[in-house]
Amino acid sequence: MIAPADLAHCTDAIRHGSRSFYAASKLLPARVRDPALALYAFCRLADDAVDLQAQKADAVMDLQDRLNRAYAGRPRNAPADRAFAAMVEAVEMPRALPEALLEGLAWDAMERRYETLSELRAYSARVASAVGAMMCVLMGVRDRGALARACDMGVAMQLTNISRDVGEDAREGRLYLPLDWLAEAGLDPEALLADPAPGPEIRAMVRRLLRESSILYARSEAGVRMLPLAARPGIFAARYIYAGIGGRIAAAGHDSVTRRARTGGAQKLGWTLLALGRSAGTLVMPCSPLLYARPLPETAFLVEAAATGAAPAADWSDTLYATLARAKAHELERRGLLMNAARRAS
Repeated sequence: MIAPADLAHCTDAIRHGSRSFYAASKLLPARVRDPALALYAFCRLADDAVDLQAQKADAVMDLQDRLNRAYAGRPRNAPADRAFAAMVEAVEMPRALPEALLEGLAWDAMERRYETLSELRAYSARVASAVGAMMCVLMGVRDRGALARACDMGVAMQLTNISRDVGEDAREGRLYLPLDWLAEAGLDPEALLADPAPGPEIRAMVRRLLRESSILYARSEAGVRMLPLAARPGIFAARYIYAGIGGRIAAAGHDSVTRRARTGGAQKLGWTLLALGRSAGTLVMPCSPLLYARPLPETAFLVEAAATGAAPAADWSDTLYATLARAKAHELERRGLLMNAARRAS
C-alpha cells in the first residue's frame, strides 16, 4: 500500500530521528512495520516542523493543511505525506487521533505550561498516546482494554522524555514540570528557566515523574497480549528501551539538567532479548486483570475514538481550530513583544 521509495524515505527518517523506535521496529512483522514507519515518519515530521521552526503556530497550521490533504486522498507531493495517506486509507484511521497530536503540538506552539500532573498527562496523551492508539488501529486492534494500555504506554514514554530533557528544555525556554510541584518546592519557574540547576528539588521531581512512568509501563504490559503475536516483541522492545532511558537517568542521580541520558547498542540488544522472552511468556501467562483497568481520564477520548472509528464530533474540530487560533495569537503577541524590546534597545 506504500510506494517502496516512499517507505525507504520514511525508514531513513526514523533511523536517524527516532533511534529507539527504529531499534524496536526491527522486531515488527513487515505488515505492521511498514505502516508503522509511515506513521512515525509523519509524526516525526510534525514534531520537527514545530520544534525547529521559529514561527511555530504557522507550522502547526501547515500541518493541519497536510492532514486535510492526506484524508482527502490528495497528499502533498512528499514521501512522508504520500506514505501517511496510504496508511490512513488502508486501515481507515480515525481522524480524531492525528488531530489530537496536532492539538498537542499547538499547545507547544503556545508555550503552554501545565499546572498539575493531570494536565501534563493530558498533553502526553496528545503527543504520545495518540500515536500508541494509531499503532493499535494499524494492527487491527480496537479492543478498549488494549487501547487503554497502549495509551498508558504513550503517557509513560512522554513522561520519560520530559524527565530526560529537563535541562535541554529549560535552556530552550520550555518548561514541562508541573507548576504546582515547583510551587510546593518554593521554586520560581522563571528563575529555573534563567539558570537551570540540578538541585535536590528538581532531582526529586524527575524521580517522581519516573515513578509515575514506571507504574504506567507496568500497566501497559497487560495490553501487549491483545496484539498480533508477531507484533508483540517489537512493542515489548519499545517499552523496555524507553523505560531503560529512565534507568539511565536514575543512575545519574536524577540529574537531567547537566546530563542527557543515553542508551547504547549493547543495552538495546539486551532489552530486545528481554522483549523476545516476555513475548514468549504471553503464550502461557494468564490474562492480567490490569487489562480491564479504566483508561486514564486524560486518554479516555482516544480510546473511544480508536475503538469506535467514529468521525470526530463537530465540537472537537471547533476546539482544535480554536486552539490553532490561540497559538497564532500567542505567536503574534510574542513577536510584537520582541520587536518592541528591540526598538527600545536601539
